[in-house]
Amino acid sequence: MRVSTCIAASPNAPSASASSWPTMFDDVFRGFGSNLPAFSGASAFGDGWPSVEISDGEKEIRITAEVPGLEEKDIEVLLNDGVLTLKGEKRSETEDKDKRFSERVYGRFERRIPLGCEIREEEIDARFKNGVLTVTLPKSGKAQSQVKRIAIKG
Repeated sequence: MRVSTCIAASPNAPSASASSWPTMFDDVFRGFGSNLPAFSGASAFGDGWPSVEISDGEKEIRITAEVPGLEEKDIEVLLNDGVLTLKGEKRSETEDKDKRFSERVYGRFERRIPLGCEIREEEIDARFKNGVLTVTLPKSGKAQSQVKRIAIKG
């Protein structure tokens, strides 16, 4: 069994402590009705946008984010103090005064992902193609040596 020490646990992951119960209930109902104007939060996109996929390999961390409707110029990728930040803005292409209804979302977004290990910052690679952003973060030698194999006993 491979146990990685790099990617921090999800802030929405359940915890065993009793003090986390209120947070767990909040997490269950987070987003309920968020697509309705009366319930929308500060960000038009919500806390979980863009949707990401995180792979924590032995030598690198790869983060893939779906950002449909955006172009490369609309997105900014930052690394500060061990936290990767994806931020940008989705703008409306046209101003249609006759528009009566729209389910499309526009506005600013920001997603922060704590990495939890040393990264070789000079080798970070970010690529954008067909509405998908892929950021590859090579781990430092020290971070690679922190991976521990744990024997499973039957």
